[in-house]
This record gives sequence, structure tokens and C-alpha cells, in this order.
Amino acid sequence: MSEPGEVKKVKVVNKYSGGSSGAIYGLGFLGALVYFIQHSTTFLEGVIGFFKAIVWPALMVYKVLELLKF
Repeated sequence: MSEPGEVKKVKVVNKYSGGSSGAIYGLGFLGALVYFIQHSTTFLEGVIGFFKAIVWPALMVYKVLELLKF
């Protein structure tokens, strides 16, 4: 129990994350999703397009590094 007049020390931790990178990924995801859904002719292609839209940044980086021979 604290006594009257006693000062408690409180540790404050601020955690900041890259909010802008999440927004950029989100816009890219939506753009890729619209692209893949528009070009699908069956429901299964639409589902595959959804998963492609989720992982498109990794695929893009892989292809760029493959072209640059890294």
C-alpha cells in the first residue's frame, strides 16, 4: 500500500511502428486484388488471385533480384 505523500514511479514505453509502410502495402494489396479479380474467369481463379494479391510484394522482390542476378 502506498502512504500519503508517496510518489510512485511509472515507466512509460512508447512504441512507434511504420504506419506509412502499412498503408502503402494496403493500397498495393487492393490494387493487386482488383487486377487479379478482374482478370479471373472462374471462381477458383478469383480465389487464387486473392492469395496472389497477399504475397505479390515477395514475388515482385524475387523477380527483381532474379533479373539483377543477385
